Amino acid sequence: MDADHGGGTSDEKKLAWPGVTDHPEPDRPRPDPPEPDHPEPDQDAETAPAGSLETDAAPSPATDASGPSPASSVAPGPVERRPGAGLAALSLPYQIVAAIALSLIGVVACAHIAMIFLHVAPSNTLTKQHGEVVDDWVYPEFEQNWKLFAPNPLQQNVSVHVRAELANDGADSNSVTRWINLSREDGEAIRGNVLPSHVDQNELRRAWDFYTGSHDSENRSTGLRGELSERYIRRIVMLRLAEHGYGGAVERIQVRSAVRHVGIPAWSDEKISTKTEYRELPWWNVSPADLPETDATGRSPRAATSPQAVEAGE
Repeated sequence: MDADHGGGTSDEKKLAWPGVTDHPEPDRPRPDPPEPDHPEPDQDAETAPAGSLETDAAPSPATDASGPSPASSVAPGPVERRPGAGLAALSLPYQIVAAIALSLIGVVACAHIAMIFLHVAPSNTLTKQHGEVVDDWVYPEFEQNWKLFAPNPLQQNVSVHVRAELANDGADSNSVTRWINLSREDGEAIRGNVLPSHVDQNELRRAWDFYTGSHDSENRSTGLRGELSERYIRRIVMLRLAEHGYGGAVERIQVRSAVRHVGIPAWSDEKISTKTEYRELPWWNVSPADLPETDATGRSPRAATSPQAVEAGE
């Protein structure tokens, strides 16, 4: 007995793979491969000597009884598919709801882009026929202002102030409030706000631009929209005064602007005055049309009426 060969004799040939016999071809005998010096009992097929396996060798009866060998290839069965991702993973009702929602979002996005295009585009047939619809969609949330990119950008800080004359019950004379900086109140509402309201950003500023664009330096109207701009300013002012609640009926109001030029940079040789210049408007009598509507609690709403509604007399 040879212990180095796992108990076999020296004349016996060790099989390279269990259950596979070596049958050389009768017409072309092949020499026996040399055995390793120290074969291991559990030697793998990867380390077996080349030529010890025959591709056309028939399996032994033991192999047929015990099933396929570990090295035999197994035909792959049907691959199980995983559920799809995205909308395909949803059930049919949810797919229908998601498709409808995406379609509505797409329609609204296309309509918004078309409205903005018509707003900034030159006058054409569509804007002449549907200009009011476009303006109602754009103002005030999607207003387009290109002054930042103009050849002469804004170089002034403009603030709008107001004071009111209140009727005192049982008194011989009315009292006048101090000047209230409405623009500062809008700035405080915007500062530190991640999503500031367009009312705080644009309402008062656009109303003042509307007024100055339709009046000369003597506060005389230069067109048909002069009276509309005055009514618009009065409505906004009365809305702001209603929030303060001075406790008396407002008889008259006076509006002024405070304009101060932005300081020049240190590297510039330009000379400009940064002194504040005021432009005071005449006293306006308050009419019932200028008073804000109140809700069930008696408080006035924050948002003012648009110029189109003022023109319509709403």
